[in-house]
Amino acid sequence: MLRQMIIPALFGLLGTGILVSLGLWQLDRADQKAALIAEMETRIFDAPVPLPAAPDPDAHRYLPVQTEGRFLSEHLFVLSAQRAQGPGFHLVQAFETLDGRRILVERGFLAEAIRAQLVVEASAPVQLAGNLHWPRDINRHTPEFDTTRNLAFGRDVPEMARRLSTEEVLVVLRASEPPAPQITPVPVFQVSIPDPHLGYAVQWFLMALAWAGMTVFFLWRIRAPRD
Repeated sequence: MLRQMIIPALFGLLGTGILVSLGLWQLDRADQKAALIAEMETRIFDAPVPLPAAPDPDAHRYLPVQTEGRFLSEHLFVLSAQRAQGPGFHLVQAFETLDGRRILVERGFLAEAIRAQLVVEASAPVQLAGNLHWPRDINRHTPEFDTTRNLAFGRDVPEMARRLSTEEVLVVLRASEPPAPQITPVPVFQVSIPDPHLGYAVQWFLMALAWAGMTVFFLWRIRAPRD
């Protein structure tokens, strides 16, 4: 009987060990993600630096930057809402830097009444400060871009860049000089990065518990006297 139990026992121990190690790995990943988020949240409020020549979505996400140039007439609106102001829109506008680069700038929030009166056109030179960001607020259920209203239903940097003929670079405005009184900047205040690793760890540990339980039950059946 002991010989009959050796292989199932080894198989059970091996499977349980693998599942527990996967859970521990996910816990380690959760710690790494928490450290990364803490680093990025600290970075948000650092002193702004000049706009990098080749911004990278991984290395430069949330990096505070400053630049100078002028807003162009090309723009679009993104459906949004603010707790104190209700539904409205974010204005995303093409911006040309002094050295001729075209980037995206999310200027801020507009209520519906202001949007209806706003005339978006090229501006005089301005100085900007904000944070680089590559949000992707859309999924397969997000409605298509409404060309009639020049309206997006979520931020997708590559798609916005294509529509406004800019680099795939978005600066979320913190402040401008001179400011635009009709537009309320909505700066980046916190990091928004999915962190599913703790949930994955719990799943692996539960699977390890189930595997160990099944192993114990199987061994018990082997040892149980038979009629």
